[in-house]
Amino acid sequence: MAGNDPIRVLHVLGTTNLGGAESRVMELYRCMDRQRVQFDFLVHTGKEGFFSREIRELGGNIYNVPRFKGKNYFEYKRALTDFFSGHNDYAAVHGHMTSTASIYLPIAKRAGVPVTIAHARSAGVDKGIKGVVTRILRCRLKDKADFCFTCSAEAAEAVYGKKAVDKGKIWTVPNAIDAERFSFNENVRNEVREQLGIADKLVVGHVGRFSFMKNHEYLIDIFSKLCRQRSDACLVLIGEGELKDRIRLKAQEYGIADKVYFLGNRADVERYYQAFDCFVFPSVFEGLPGSVIEAQAAGVPCIVSDKVTGEAKVTDLAVYMSIYLPPEKWADRLSALLEKNKPIGQRRRNAYNAKMTVIEKGFDVRTQAGLMAEFYCTGKNPPGAVTRGV
Repeated sequence: MAGNDPIRVLHVLGTTNLGGAESRVMELYRCMDRQRVQFDFLVHTGKEGFFSREIRELGGNIYNVPRFKGKNYFEYKRALTDFFSGHNDYAAVHGHMTSTASIYLPIAKRAGVPVTIAHARSAGVDKGIKGVVTRILRCRLKDKADFCFTCSAEAAEAVYGKKAVDKGKIWTVPNAIDAERFSFNENVRNEVREQLGIADKLVVGHVGRFSFMKNHEYLIDIFSKLCRQRSDACLVLIGEGELKDRIRLKAQEYGIADKVYFLGNRADVERYYQAFDCFVFPSVFEGLPGSVIEAQAAGVPCIVSDKVTGEAKVTDLAVYMSIYLPPEKWADRLSALLEKNKPIGQRRRNAYNAKMTVIEKGFDVRTQAGLMAEFYCTGKNPPGAVTRGV
């Protein structure tokens, strides 16, 4: 700290919109001792995002660089060089955008930033040429950051490579949430269900961006099969994304559009977990999805894709199934879970036990905020365990 001023840490992200990495960083920011550590953000867009106003209210600055498109490689490097030549007084640069971290972290280091951090949050890449380029850019990332963080062993191997993982060079930092925020509240549950007109329904929920990795098409397949078994079922989808219209059309084609609720992004997402009777998450790949942890903290039974790391099973509320099974198999399991957990007393028991387990297993952001503040201030003792072979 310089005098009484807090140190500043720069977080590098794609945008300040709602997303997995963005939500986790914001949870951390809210709980951080901001008299000790302040956050700034470097994003790859000039547009205002969902969290932009809150960031500024908390005391953070937002800076912009061009989005990396491959063909603008030299322009991208120049923009970053120019930025860090005038902003080299950060205590650390924390890069959550690993697709180009091997470019911007070395530039920050050469400019004089003492600590650089790469943080792997996904165990897969996009399809096509974009995914190929991402893999190429990441191939030496483990050697270009002072610290390599990950949210799961699978994400560590996907981003840094098996050799780095086997040597114990990677640190696993839990995708922590504010567990108290997601505590079960029966009054909130009733309010949300009344507002949506689903008070007497069996409510299936999903929170996630409408993108390839989240596998919404398969989710609609599952729900359409469930509707044959449960006429009182409805599906609540929270999120935005490029595939939203396509998923809406698919629901219409199946004749279940009146049972599917597209709620967009929600700042008060914790209220909607209270309304869910079950959470379904059939992703093609993930790092460690915070939404699955949030659902468990709220006491919601979860059916999760077996492509998601087993580290997301923080409680016994989460069960895993293969996304290669016929959707009716998921529907059968979903129907059974809905029936088992229908009594409100069961939900209360689920929620109390789950919240305590989430905290005990290190997924509470309030504890993590203290550990991260110490790490940012000293550059020592990352707040997690060394990751070894999957």
